[in-house]
Amino acid sequence: MSTRPYPLAKPLAENPRPIVPGARIGHVHLKVANLDRALAFYTGVLGFELMQRFGNQAAFISAGGYHHHIGLNTWESKDGGPPAPGTTGLYHAAIVYPTRADLADALRRLMAAGVSLDGASDHGVSEALYLRDPDQNGVELYCDRPEAQWPRNADGNISMKTEPLNLQNLLAEAKAA
Repeated sequence: MSTRPYPLAKPLAENPRPIVPGARIGHVHLKVANLDRALAFYTGVLGFELMQRFGNQAAFISAGGYHHHIGLNTWESKDGGPPAPGTTGLYHAAIVYPTRADLADALRRLMAAGVSLDGASDHGVSEALYLRDPDQNGVELYCDRPEAQWPRNADGNISMKTEPLNLQNLLAEAKAA
């Protein structure tokens, strides 16, 4: 018997061959123009740890000692520019913080480094900060609310929203922690 307050979210359409439930996103690998600049952002501002580096061509960074959550490379992009608007590609990579206080600390780091936000949203299930890395890759920093607090419709399915996130309220969480 499940101890979950709600059943798992139901897909909108049944898939006769769904992926195994334990599958997850392991890491994201980003093309960057300048490895040192990318590392300054991801390790210096966000606080990831450098796990391995291959000269000026590639680096692997992590949170908590995992082999890597993000790969950065210049193999096809050294000194290149970001994709033009209106083209396909990565919309953003999302980084999950364990607590709201941790997300607030990330916001303080961004502010101290002068990194501007593209947006900040309350999605009901999560609170999120949106920004761009030095190569203009989209980055989402977020924390989930406890599942019991997720908004649900009458059928019990998740009902996400997008409303402005109160950044002052979030920062107060960091000061309280």
